[in-house]
Amino acid sequence: MNLEQYIRDIVDFPKEWIVFKDITTLLINPEAFCYTIDKFAEKLWDVDKIVWLDARGFIFASAVAYKLKKPLVIVRKTWKLPHDTITESYSLEYWKNSMDIHIDSINKWDKIAIVDDLLATGWTVQASINLVEKLGWVIDSLNFVIELDFLEANKKLSKYNINSLVHY
Repeated sequence: MNLEQYIRDIVDFPKEWIVFKDITTLLINPEAFCYTIDKFAEKLWDVDKIVWLDARGFIFASAVAYKLKKPLVIVRKTWKLPHDTITESYSLEYWKNSMDIHIDSINKWDKIAIVDDLLATGWTVQASINLVEKLGWVIDSLNFVIELDFLEANKKLSKYNINSLVHY
């Protein structure tokens, strides 16, 4: 299946010169959404836990975790998680932010798959990797619906196994 046909470009969003890759058109197509989840599940059947990134990563990671009957671990923006957390700061294309993870959500040496909708500059996923590795967990793979190859985040993350379904 060609997933590109289910991803819409929104020009100048959220700011001028940005071409936003809109996944809502993929989500409203059951065949495309199921295909996406199945492709992730084929590669992630042997991981211990699935980690999702705030916010749109939740859509895909939760469906993969459900399909594989794996625990789902949450990485959220700071102050959104209610229990003891650690924090990692990062910069996005448009602003600075930080993310948290519960310190008791993963056991040391668990094999982790991070799932998100988009790999752009890599700053968000790098912050998540830092959180996971601070707690002694092992990153199995980084998994994205879309990868923006021209931003070359894969070079920054080259020591990790990156699986992307669509490349721009």
